[in-house]
Amino acid sequence: MLKKISGIIVASLLASPALAAGIERHLINPEAIILTGVTVPEGATTLYLSGALPAVADATKPTSSIEAYGDTKTQTLSTLARIKGNLETLGWSMSDVVKLTVFLAGDPKLGGKMDFKGMNEAYSQFFGSAENPNKVARSTVQVAALVGAGFLVEIEAVAVKAKSPTKTADAPLLNH
Repeated sequence: MLKKISGIIVASLLASPALAAGIERHLINPEAIILTGVTVPEGATTLYLSGALPAVADATKPTSSIEAYGDTKTQTLSTLARIKGNLETLGWSMSDVVKLTVFLAGDPKLGGKMDFKGMNEAYSQFFGSAENPNKVARSTVQVAALVGAGFLVEIEAVAVKAKSPTKTADAPLLNH
């Protein structure tokens, strides 16, 4: 049954609009939450988004504190929502994203270790979901610190739109 479900998921990914447009999303393990890689066709338009940070989640807390922005899951949800908003403002969508680089600072509540599980829980609400079945290539690294003391998450995104095939008019037949 699991193999059948995995096959259905793979088939739905292969039928996705991104693939139809020439972008190939390589998923070797159908159960993985990230892609193995992405092939972008020649002539595609690529958008590189700068690193995004989370919005304040609790304005009653000092903005220099983690409590102001929330735990890693909360910060990841907020950061991905910002990325989604930035993409939409530019006429793009989360389904156009092909690559993420996630920077996580260690959480003092976890002994200075990154909360990889919390980040993945939030990530899964934006990618490989019913709303956006596309998955992305992704790197996640723990860093010593981010730009502000309260930040645990910063995410860079790369989105791609392949050119739609252009339809040409049928040429008239020439009689010789």
